[in-house]
Amino acid sequence: MLPDRVVFTDRALELLRQLRAQHGELIFHLSGGCCEGSAPMCFRAADFRVGQQDVLLGVIDGCPFHVAVAHFRYVARCQLCIDVVDGGGDSFSLEAVDGVRFIARSRLFDDAEAAALAAAEPAPGQRQATTSP
Repeated sequence: MLPDRVVFTDRALELLRQLRAQHGELIFHLSGGCCEGSAPMCFRAADFRVGQQDVLLGVIDGCPFHVAVAHFRYVARCQLCIDVVDGGGDSFSLEAVDGVRFIARSRLFDDAEAAALAAAEPAPGQRQATTSP
């Protein structure tokens, strides 16, 4: 069985469900770019267009979680654990108005997990990203 590339804490799942009840279908993206590139961003699915090179890391409670292909190189050997912290600040992500932020913590895959993922999946950019679960 393959390890999940992205998981959510209970608090993050609770917030995801609250946001979905308010805004409808959601999508998460981690760009790795400037500004808030290292923070997972939550958008209404209708407001965000997935790039052709974006990599689908997983689907959490029906919400796709993508990462930019350039940033995938940095997280390919990690499991991302999405959590929530207090203090929203300025952000385009939906949760910021509630004074909280999604954050990503990482755990390196062990050698067996990394080998299983490498054997089972095509290289980033070779698979087409999708917003469908």
